[in-house]
Amino acid sequence: MILSRTHCLTLLAGALLVASAVGQSAKQASPPRASAIPRLADGKPNLNGIWQSIGGADVDLQDHAADKYAPGAQSVVEEHTIPYLPDAQKQRDQNFAQRNSLDPVTTKCNLPGVPRITYARNLPFQIFQLPKGDKITVLYEYAEAHRFLYTNGTPHPPGHINWYLGDSRAKWEGDTLVVDSIDFLNDIWLDHAGDYISPELHVIERYKLIDADHLDYKVEIDDPKVYAKPWHINLILYRRTEKNFQLLDYVCYAFPYEKYYP
Repeated sequence: MILSRTHCLTLLAGALLVASAVGQSAKQASPPRASAIPRLADGKPNLNGIWQSIGGADVDLQDHAADKYAPGAQSVVEEHTIPYLPDAQKQRDQNFAQRNSLDPVTTKCNLPGVPRITYARNLPFQIFQLPKGDKITVLYEYAEAHRFLYTNGTPHPPGHINWYLGDSRAKWEGDTLVVDSIDFLNDIWLDHAGDYISPELHVIERYKLIDADHLDYKVEIDDPKVYAKPWHINLILYRRTEKNFQLLDYVCYAFPYEKYYP
């Protein structure tokens, strides 16, 4: 069939109009909506639930290859390298060389300190949060430890106090829970690789829901006695959604005495 020039131009114009309409429709289409985060009656993000880290941070916060004790994993340090002071770097290297006999968590079953308690052995922990409450309570499967994150505006107590998990004061910045912790004791490691802190440690944790089942967990580590400048950890925490899932017992200092138990 032979089409006239006029007919061809008419068909071409129609095709261009259709293409233009499709393009405009695509431009005007709304982007997919992000999953709404759950909230409490006071409007604050609802962090209630059992959460767990997945990864190799407890073995080594930085890149590490697999060995017979643990799989390899990528760094969770934002700066990629931890900025040790020269003498502190020597101490860290000594810790690493003797980690299987010196790690206070794996050899003494001490509490891991903050932030290691969050990812220690990748064990779960549970957050309890009430609307307009004066604190948020966190229970850890590791050694049945617990923390109170005070949200009532009270300051840290005066003087230095030696606590494994420090003293924690929290506030909301928009939808992010910001937890400020000080008053740590000595002999705390951040991982099994020997990364360590002094009692001058100042930790700022940030918890922010990505969606209902994922928490963005960011940590600032500031310890002028050990590090040249503050540095940061960033990892994702996952909600445990299995039916009837609960925290169980993990009190490792009892294991050497298991032969005495029935």
